Amino acid sequence: MSTGHGEKVMQKPIGEYAAYLKNLIPADIPDAYELKPMFKNISSEENIRSGVIAFRDFLYVFCDRLISDGHLYVKPQNTRNPLDYPFLNHINQLLLDIGYDGRLNESGESLFITEIPSFTARKPQIPVSKQMEYLRFLALCDFTFTGIDLDAKTFHITDGLLEVTCPNAPMMPTGLKALSIAAVKLWVRFHNNADKLYRFDYRVMKAEDTDVTGILKDIIHSQPENIQRFALELHQRYMDMGMTCTVINDNATHFAYAYTKNSRRILSPRDIYSRRVWEFDVSLKYGYCLVVRTKHTDRYADVIETFPIYLREKIAAGYGCDRKLRNEPCQGGCQGIRIPIDDSTAAMKRDIELWLDHEQGTIGLRKKRLIRF
Repeated sequence: MSTGHGEKVMQKPIGEYAAYLKNLIPADIPDAYELKPMFKNISSEENIRSGVIAFRDFLYVFCDRLISDGHLYVKPQNTRNPLDYPFLNHINQLLLDIGYDGRLNESGESLFITEIPSFTARKPQIPVSKQMEYLRFLALCDFTFTGIDLDAKTFHITDGLLEVTCPNAPMMPTGLKALSIAAVKLWVRFHNNADKLYRFDYRVMKAEDTDVTGILKDIIHSQPENIQRFALELHQRYMDMGMTCTVINDNATHFAYAYTKNSRRILSPRDIYSRRVWEFDVSLKYGYCLVVRTKHTDRYADVIETFPIYLREKIAAGYGCDRKLRNEPCQGGCQGIRIPIDDSTAAMKRDIELWLDHEQGTIGLRKKRLIRF
């Protein structure tokens, strides 16, 4: 699912990546939902739900700090993975260590930890030279560390016990504890870095499965109303037609749509993704896109001729390896025909529906729905 193919590219400034992450943070979190049994011995369900919201609010502060000051900590690198920011990877590991290994006090407002594994292992995951810098950065984001000297050059717990609190969001330690357990034990991994807390996948903690429509709403909430309406109506149309949608997070967020009812076995999200006909993609590199994997355009060439010229040209260009087809650098062309979702795309909604219906062979099943106004 990664489209780098080994080619080095220059990273975006960390502030741009932080703005992208901030847009993906769910704006609306339910006030009440039942948790999986494994979380009920951490704290009360009410405290955990409050802690999840507090962690969401921390992420807003964290991203704002990166947007304003991130350039002081991170310089863009020429790399094969444009989303590989060591600073963010290390902060994520530090947060996971504190949350997963820390012990909550009775009120749920403090985490106590005797050592930070990524700091103190025989071969530390986080370089000794950077450890205090990362703690100081978290302190700028409302973390308070009692039991260490933040002005010191090296990490040392004064009396063998470090207390972590967040004065402006008292229940945040509880949220960090629960989310760290979810990240380690429940999040589906497609790449080694897929358990990042920045994904904020609190939904896996819920006892009931989350409706994928709700996840899509969360992902597109920052977009204009006509774009949200376009995405949600297209999603619902093909769910009603019997397609399965799976959500995958790697270097992008994918909502992949495939027909799976005739499968003789239970399909994993990766299986469904491999069978996708089309998808919504959200990524730092491409933004919000519709990606279609056409196979049958020769069967409805007369219909394609009725489409707007932009859509006709996109379909005619096809998809595949950019280097082999057009002798161009990799642009993710192997994933499908990529169409940015903007006002002009939303205006072509009827044409896009007609295209997808013909491509999937559902035209005979849904004639009434294809009446064009």
